Amino acid sequence: MLKKITDRVSYVGKIDWELRRFHGDEYSTHHGSSYNSYLVRGAKTALIDTVWAPFAGEFMDNLTREGVLEKIDYVISNHAEPDHSGAMPLLMKARPELPVYCTANGVKTLKGMYHQDWNFQVVKTGDTLDLGEGLTLTFVEAPMLHWPDTMFSYLSGENILFSNDAFGQHLASETLYNDTVDQCELFQEALKYYANILTPFSKLVTKKINDVLALNLPLSLICPSHGVIWRKDLTSIVEAYLKWADDYQEDQAVVVYDTMWNATRRMAEAVAQGMREERPGMTVKCLSASKCDVNDLISEVFKSKAVVVGSPTFNKGILRSIAAVLEEMRGLAFKKKKGAAFGAYGWSGESVKMIEAGLAEAGLELAAPGLKMLWNPDNGGLDQCREFGRSVAATLS
Repeated sequence: MLKKITDRVSYVGKIDWELRRFHGDEYSTHHGSSYNSYLVRGAKTALIDTVWAPFAGEFMDNLTREGVLEKIDYVISNHAEPDHSGAMPLLMKARPELPVYCTANGVKTLKGMYHQDWNFQVVKTGDTLDLGEGLTLTFVEAPMLHWPDTMFSYLSGENILFSNDAFGQHLASETLYNDTVDQCELFQEALKYYANILTPFSKLVTKKINDVLALNLPLSLICPSHGVIWRKDLTSIVEAYLKWADDYQEDQAVVVYDTMWNATRRMAEAVAQGMREERPGMTVKCLSASKCDVNDLISEVFKSKAVVVGSPTFNKGILRSIAAVLEEMRGLAFKKKKGAAFGAYGWSGESVKMIEAGLAEAGLELAAPGLKMLWNPDNGGLDQCREFGRSVAATLS
């Protein structure tokens, strides 16, 4: 059903309480998500984005039941990723004449996804669409936030920024608004979303936010395409994004490890202890890569000044959970973080060098030579691990 946002803007999206994995199986969504679609009604009516394909039939039924399907004059595709465009084939089958406003890259992506030549209307930054009755949509290209086709749409007359993936979170809430949900949960999900999706594009995030701020547009609401709508203290999420985009760090370090017979686990705990001893005020987290959700773990990496990674040697390599974390870190391209490697071995001992190579490929500066130990560390070995942790922590500002 339609949910009123203002007298002329309604929510027509889908709250997905059951979602637990997203982007295939790559992203965890512990608190569900939403696929936010908006209906803007002036003299003309615009539909901004749709929903994911599994809910396309329900989406179309809702538009029909509410009597608005035949009243839509324009479709705005801020981003062609299937979680936002999944209902487009059904919508355009029902209303094939509708013009679809999107960027040039949006045309390429929508054609590539659905192999249809719809009535595309290419827009670029500064182009407008007059809906009448004092409502005008202004389009702002935002490439690589986080796909090449992404754009924002600003609705003058209501002072609303439809920001698509920017400022979003995977958080299901029937109450829709930022001031109606748990604030710790909200900002943790917003940070997780940024850390796992937008980190590689941080310089573009900063530039685009500053570009939009420079326009001095009045802003009453930010309506993203996942999670809650920002209606109270809008600057809180904008300031958070600017902070997260600026090579974000807290006074924290994380020790990430996996283990076979607990030797590397014991090393990890001793390394973490040494780091705490050197920097008593610093938060040090010791996390098992095979037990922790990888996206939650990456959120902790995002917050950390140092990332110390450990794995035993296994088949002349490293354990798969550690390989996955290093690959995630490489793709996300974190900046200005330090790293170090450790691990136990039985006879060949390649893991530490492989981890160091992975950390370097991910852009981390090695804070200390790696530490490897034969078999299971004794008390003297654990002392070495604590000293290793102290030496890493001593390099941090």
